[in-house]
Amino acid sequence: MTASEKELLEIEKGFWALGEAYFKAHADKECLVAFPDMAMAMSNADLAATAKNPNRWRDLSIDLKGMVEPGSDVVMLSYEAHATREGGEPYAALVSSGYVHRADGWKLMFHCQTPLTVDHGKKKR
Repeated sequence: MTASEKELLEIEKGFWALGEAYFKAHADKECLVAFPDMAMAMSNADLAATAKNPNRWRDLSIDLKGMVEPGSDVVMLSYEAHATREGGEPYAALVSSGYVHRADGWKLMFHCQTPLTVDHGKKKR
């Protein structure tokens, strides 16, 4: 199964913009997540529960940095994301996500965010 860059980016955008039901539909049974303050394997239900508020982000922009398909059913992508939190605070991060292809489509099985320092809309590393 060859992954479509457009399809995967649309799925990825849904994780930023949509809520709990979207997470349940598009995450695998278990997903490994890594953020600066936590790293763990989460069940589909536990991951979906983190998205009870679907309006957490707005003004999302994604700049794809790379995509690899090491197997016919696994894809990894990395991108730089810029968004605004619901409270108006700007946010920027380097993001990597991994997907596995199941009978019902691509499912998120890995997600990592490394925040970038944001200063008046400009990024710093």
